[in-house]
Amino acid sequence: MNYTAEFNNNRFSRSCQKILTQMKNARLAVYRQFRDVIADHEQALRLALNEAEALAWQTPFPQLVFQDLAEEKARAVQAWSIHQREVQAQTSGVRS
Repeated sequence: MNYTAEFNNNRFSRSCQKILTQMKNARLAVYRQFRDVIADHEQALRLALNEAEALAWQTPFPQLVFQDLAEEKARAVQAWSIHQREVQAQTSGVRS
């Protein structure tokens, strides 16, 4: 391998690593932001983050769109979780 090709490979590798790190940090930030609110549906939150990441990787700049997608998906899980609690409260009120 010549020097130019090796340099380009290293630069590409560093660039990919930077993107992966940005994605990981954004994922962790969104997870921390919503985990307490959605504590009873944590698996749903993880799945929502996975879906957001998969969608982000389909774009030319995944690190730029991932956080917004992840927050949108997490808010949807949060709304669903709140709805589930309301339904459970109504159901247990009917049973009493």
